[in-house]
Amino acid sequence: MTFTQMLEKIRYEGAYPTRERAEAVVRAVLTGLGRQLTGDERVELASCLPVEAARMFASQIPDPDPLTGWGFVKDLATRAGGTPATARWDTGSVLKVVAQLVGDDLVDRILAQLPSGYALLFGRIELTRAA
Repeated sequence: MTFTQMLEKIRYEGAYPTRERAEAVVRAVLTGLGRQLTGDERVELASCLPVEAARMFASQIPDPDPLTGWGFVKDLATRAGGTPATARWDTGSVLKVVAQLVGDDLVDRILAQLPSGYALLFGRIELTRAA
């Protein structure tokens, strides 16, 4: 998939009015994710993305203490100057397409590495064990 095709898919999935708006959302979400993910999963994810998207993602230095899924959404809302609801929509719109690009195996490994709360952002349910 090319970057343009990725943007158009995200534009459609997220109901964004322009490709420019979709690109701004992709940039915000992928740079945010780039601050959360480390190791082999980071490298593999970058290699699966179109070059332009991979650069956005890989340009960030990972935080040693990744945010929870909700923390990620709140951080994105603060950085973008939006609401948590809008940031949640944006994140889901982008990460759903990213999940389709990279496949279930890599998404499983990414989710295993990140704190709780990211499964829903990737369009999955998150099951937890009873205490």
